[in-house]
Amino acid sequence: MVLPALRQGSYQYQTQVRIGQRLGGGRHVIDVVATDRNGLGYLISLKWQQVSGTAEQKVPFEVICLADAVASSEGNYSRGYVVLGGDGWKLRGFYTSGLLVRYLRNIESVTVMTLEAFVARANRGEL
Repeated sequence: MVLPALRQGSYQYQTQVRIGQRLGGGRHVIDVVATDRNGLGYLISLKWQQVSGTAEQKVPFEVICLADAVASSEGNYSRGYVVLGGDGWKLRGFYTSGLLVRYLRNIESVTVMTLEAFVARANRGEL
């Protein structure tokens, strides 16, 4: 759903892009890097949770890693998105409400949103 929405919104994109090192070491591979008509880049991390599990606990770390990647990109990336799909999220409402910002600093450049909200925003070309 994400890639067709990006196409509809006139974004160019690449999948599975190595963007550098992840915090704490290791390669940071991002699911999708999208670029708009003005050359602004967006980092998109896709998370699917069909049933309750550990993906939920990984969301804050992903937000921190994306915020760091945006901050250290020297303007190559303007924003990051963590896109939550599937019905197995207990904390989906908490994560997508923006309340995570209370507990983490310097993550304003990353938005956590539902798959449906991301697809709608990408379709409109409003990343």
